[in-house]
Amino acid sequence: MSSLLTGDATTWRSRRTGVKWGVYGSDVLPLWVAEMDAEPCAPVVDAVTAAMNRGDTGYPLGDEFVEAGAAFAADTWAWDVDPRRTSPVADVMIGLAEIVRETTDPGGPVVVSSPVYNAFFDFVDMTGRTVVDAPLSPAGRLDPEALERAFAQARAGGGRTAYLLCNPQNPTGTVHTAEELETLAGIAAAHDVTVIADEIHAPIVHDGAFTPYLSVPGGERGVSLLSASKAWNLAGLKAALVVTGAEAPLGATLHEVHSHGASHLGQIAGIAAWTHGRDWLVTVTHEIDANRRLLARLLAERLPQVGYAVPAATYMAWLDCRSLGLGDDPAAVLRQRGRVAFSSGPSFGETGRGFVRVNLATSPEILTEAVDRMAGALA
Repeated sequence: MSSLLTGDATTWRSRRTGVKWGVYGSDVLPLWVAEMDAEPCAPVVDAVTAAMNRGDTGYPLGDEFVEAGAAFAADTWAWDVDPRRTSPVADVMIGLAEIVRETTDPGGPVVVSSPVYNAFFDFVDMTGRTVVDAPLSPAGRLDPEALERAFAQARAGGGRTAYLLCNPQNPTGTVHTAEELETLAGIAAAHDVTVIADEIHAPIVHDGAFTPYLSVPGGERGVSLLSASKAWNLAGLKAALVVTGAEAPLGATLHEVHSHGASHLGQIAGIAAWTHGRDWLVTVTHEIDANRRLLARLLAERLPQVGYAVPAATYMAWLDCRSLGLGDDPAAVLRQRGRVAFSSGPSFGETGRGFVRVNLATSPEILTEAVDRMAGALA
């Protein structure tokens, strides 16, 4: 298969009309939001095109989508997903928000571990809850002591609470081990905290092995959310799955009405990706792997003062720019001076001050130009 992450900025700007290439002016190189500059997966294109051609654009049934997701989980992670406890939702964050509403109290606390997916903060706020932080350790791992403290604080008032797990971790690319997840499950059980696992980046792992949260001892008290949207670049085709653990709180099982937002075309795309798009995924993961190593070389040559731990999963890179003297939000300065757009570190929590997140799912040429622009902004 030919390269999927290819093309220059002019090519992608002429082909894409969405947020990644549309928010900033034509002089800004965008490596921020989690979309890929990738050629589409042919089986997905064929499936969606065929549906459009036959006018298959009505309301989704959902059964085949659930079965395809369960089959992919079984084949990829040896995870036995029970279709009876699985249902479609519009996307991972909509599903997560609804579960937060059902398993926590209005105005109450929800725990996260920063730096973590920045939308967690927005959706917790949108649901009328407040964030309690249990930061990752300095090594970027789940910190049992921080979790103990945060869970105790969150439960001190006696209300219900939840923990939002990012597995693998976005933006750091950390792959949580089975042992770490089992420890988390034990701490959550001791404090009666519901774990809600965003596992959207699970198909893209470079080092180590992804462990589904619900598969570890104690994980059956939690809830998982899955989608083909990140790994196959299908964010605009809305469809995801909620998998409820066998011992999850009653409120974690969403009402059937929540499945109505899942797009029929999104489900058709997801089925095609999970069933026939695995070769495409292997290729794009290989190219992301090459880019994460390319970035290491480029930074060593041009910006050795920037801290970078090569991510074990996802297509995100987390750069420590604190030594550059660009303040709490280096992304804002680099966008202004260098005309290159990264995600703002502070948006991922207090521990993100001085950091930027870089999207690696682009061509090597664009990634190289991005580092050139970073270096130029400091000249």
